[in-house]
Amino acid sequence: MAPGQQKIQSQQKNAKKQAGQKKKQGHDQKAAAKAALIYTCTVCRTQMPDPKTFKQHFESKHPKTPLPPELADVQA
Repeated sequence: MAPGQQKIQSQQKNAKKQAGQKKKQGHDQKAAAKAALIYTCTVCRTQMPDPKTFKQHFESKHPKTPLPPELADVQA
């Protein structure tokens, strides 16, 4: 086999291996975590994953500010 042909085959094998490793990595954890943060504090713009955490945050960080109506019925 000529050295040029061997180089081409090696490059193709490496490209296939790289593609396989990329598939194994799976999803991006940062993007998934960011998507889970769906509640945003109206005062400080901090994001939280659930209404219970949001209410606890609001009561501890902004005690003088009236509670938003979406948190009125949430049990902390």
